[in-house]
Amino acid sequence: MTADDHALARDLAGQAGARLLELRAKGGDPDVLRQAGDRLSHEFLVAALAGRRPGDVVLTAGAVALPAQGEVLSTLEPPPGPGPGPATAPLRIVVSRSRPPRFVRNISELIDAELVPMGSAGAKVAAVVRGEVDAYVHGGGFYEWDTAAPVAVARAAGFHASRIDGSALAYNQADLLMPDILVCRPAVAGSILQAIREVTNASAS
Repeated sequence: MTADDHALARDLAGQAGARLLELRAKGGDPDVLRQAGDRLSHEFLVAALAGRRPGDVVLTAGAVALPAQGEVLSTLEPPPGPGPGPATAPLRIVVSRSRPPRFVRNISELIDAELVPMGSAGAKVAAVVRGEVDAYVHGGGFYEWDTAAPVAVARAAGFHASRIDGSALAYNQADLLMPDILVCRPAVAGSILQAIREVTNASAS
């Protein structure tokens, strides 16, 4: 993996983000816009990679565009890592704006955390990396491509990223569905994973 690969990921993410801003400016039904945005960014990235890196498979370079903030987070120049100190109370956990998993609400009640609704998976991971929240917990399932680039950036910056049972995230699998994820500051990973265990065990009993 070369610096050029990381730079390409950063540049393409920025260009995709600009296209999504243009699409959003046209207005319309949010669900229709979301689907159109997914299709637009996918088609752009596939075509751009085919033209710039024909035959290559990029696995570890990643970038997340935050077009509304005019920023791109990338593995080329990873963001500053998490501070060593404990998080301020209460912990802030970012969740889906439209469908926060019930078990995450149970976790927030158990550890007295604040839930912060937000949009895409990339935006949620970016919020953790930028220090706006302490953790992102999701258990409703999504596809590998929803988190592959954000997780690459988070890991490059020194953040914890795992399944909600603490096991490693696995990408490039035959089944592209990813059941769950935890991205957080390393200092709070242990307490959040313990809360997840308590909540899931209580649900199972």
